[in-house]
Amino acid sequence: MASLRDLWDFDDPAASEQRFRAHADAAAEPAATHARTQVARALGLQERYAEGHAVLDPLPTTDDEAAVRVALERGRLLRSAGDAAAARPRFEEAAARAAATGLEELEVDALHMVALVAGPDEALAANERALARALAASDPAARDWDASLLHNIAMVHADAGDHAAALPIFEQALAARQRIGDPARTRVARWMVAWSLRHLGRTDEARAAQLALRAELEAVGEEDPYVDEELDLLGE
Repeated sequence: MASLRDLWDFDDPAASEQRFRAHADAAAEPAATHARTQVARALGLQERYAEGHAVLDPLPTTDDEAAVRVALERGRLLRSAGDAAAARPRFEEAAARAAATGLEELEVDALHMVALVAGPDEALAANERALARALAASDPAARDWDASLLHNIAMVHADAGDHAAALPIFEQALAARQRIGDPARTRVARWMVAWSLRHLGRTDEARAAQLALRAELEAVGEEDPYVDEELDLLGE
């Protein structure tokens, strides 16, 4: 059967929900429970929070992965509904249990969520802790979290107005995306580097990078309004 990761299309959570429901119905335990946690996540992405909690409520948490996934998705539902304070203990619970049982990818995911609900004064340190754990992991899927975490660290600097600190970290995030090999996410990482260059006044480099992105998108029959917006700002 397909892995849970393979069933996700974050651009279409409703279709993802249906795939996870079908997967759960066809699977034995504990795989069925693991899939149903992703049904809850997909419902959360559709802002159907009460339905998501109702999916999680009866799930058995007798195996470690199920317990981690239920806590993690409970936290995501709470955060998406605007209750970051209630979400954080769920993420911390998921991270601790995943760490205790060797579930490295889920541990890093949970630590990344802790960083997202951390206050501004601790967001950088929380992201750096998650990145350190990802880089130390033996599971390649856990290590591949470095791309997202580097992006988040760069954004902490950018949000503080420190684009000089942000740029090299965006460049590291781009290198990580290139290693992972997802073209769409790599284009986003390239956009972030160009965005940072514009904020630093390096407009010729930023323009060249955005023009290259537009050409690549046109070659695959796609467009990105954010690329067009940046080129407008750069006085194309």
